[in-house]
Amino acid sequence: MYDIIVIGAGPAGLTAAIYARRASKNVLVLEAKSYGGQIINTLDIENYPVEEHISGFDFATKLYNQAKNLGAEIKFEKVVDINNQDNEKEVITTKNTYKTKAIIIATGSENRKLGISNEDELVGKGISYCATCDGAFYKKKTVAVVGGGNTALEDALYLSGIVEKVYLIHRRDEFRGSESTVNLLKEKNNVEFIYNSNVTKLNSNEKLESIVVTDKEGIESTIKVDGLFVAVGRIPENQNFGKIINLDNSGYIISDEKCNTNVEGIFVAGDNRTKEVRQLVTATSDGAVAATAAIKYINEKK
Repeated sequence: MYDIIVIGAGPAGLTAAIYARRASKNVLVLEAKSYGGQIINTLDIENYPVEEHISGFDFATKLYNQAKNLGAEIKFEKVVDINNQDNEKEVITTKNTYKTKAIIIATGSENRKLGISNEDELVGKGISYCATCDGAFYKKKTVAVVGGGNTALEDALYLSGIVEKVYLIHRRDEFRGSESTVNLLKEKNNVEFIYNSNVTKLNSNEKLESIVVTDKEGIESTIKVDGLFVAVGRIPENQNFGKIINLDNSGYIISDEKCNTNVEGIFVAGDNRTKEVRQLVTATSDGAVAATAAIKYINEKK
């Protein structure tokens, strides 16, 4: 019987484990892939307090080692289901079933990709999924943003204040996002709209050099860019929990700011929950909040 099982070994999950262990709780962290989450692919983190520059791999490794050194047990097993039974809960993986008093779901979310050749290889070498994370690397350069929702619009607006030129590419003839943001973008001299088009090819020589854009008539155009920001949505990793945890229409776990879910004793932390800002610093914050809530829940049950 564990006090707390944390599902996910990204920044939110590992931070939750650290806080739980410091409260002398017996903690198991279960991770389907590798520790660190998406941040492990970031070449340089510049926006985390205290560390001016640190790679995502080094950040994740430090966090992992800190949790391990405090006594958190970490196993690499994929969680496929959870059962809620009053004072006892079960976490079922592809290998085992574990019993626990409280659960923190910190599975994060994945960026929805374009699904074209070289995309994965060029992440950090011209391809980014986070304008606020990586925009500063493209000062006075030319970039493109692909997407039609609020994230794409806000990314383009943010980048317009940093870079020399922004191409905003959308597969339809109008955006799904806020009309007011669209109007703000139209006032920008360095933003160019490309409608009814998809990015169909990435040209590179070690790093991204240009993109091929194909319109609805099948006509191709090559655009020289230094960076491409993909904002076509995210996929929260909550598919296995929807039968007992309330999800919103996009698949995110519905929670309050104390990281409570609709089920007593089950908490959520990180990018897989409903919230406005999804950044490294908010993920670690969620981990601390969720662990504190779980600790309080366990102590009050005694």
